[in-house]
Amino acid sequence: MKRLLLDTHALLWWASGERTLGSKVKRLIEEADTDVVVSAASAWEIATKVRLGKLEWPSSESVQAYCSGQRFTLLPVSFAHAERAGSWPASHGDPFDRMLAAQSRIEDLPLATNDPKLRLFGIQTVW
Repeated sequence: MKRLLLDTHALLWWASGERTLGSKVKRLIEEADTDVVVSAASAWEIATKVRLGKLEWPSSESVQAYCSGQRFTLLPVSFAHAERAGSWPASHGDPFDRMLAAQSRIEDLPLATNDPKLRLFGIQTVW
């Protein structure tokens, strides 16, 4: 079984049907043998940006309910994830991206992202 961790923008584009989602990522999400993983950090990022008026969540359901309905695996944030995210050099300051990169590394999950700056963390990315 293949596994894939979605960056927050990949989740948003999937949920809204945006054509901007990379074709390889879209195909992987649609394949029955892919375990699509969504981090609690993405739910935190979406909720924060919705509260600040910077984003609209495209579903009438909560992020958790939507992801569960899509049969995505929900990944909590652990102490190991937090320590890794906090300990990396400050080459990338976004705390949400740092957490997703840490989870990608620790859980050995390729990260579905089109953000080239995340490669600075030495993780596997897919787009």
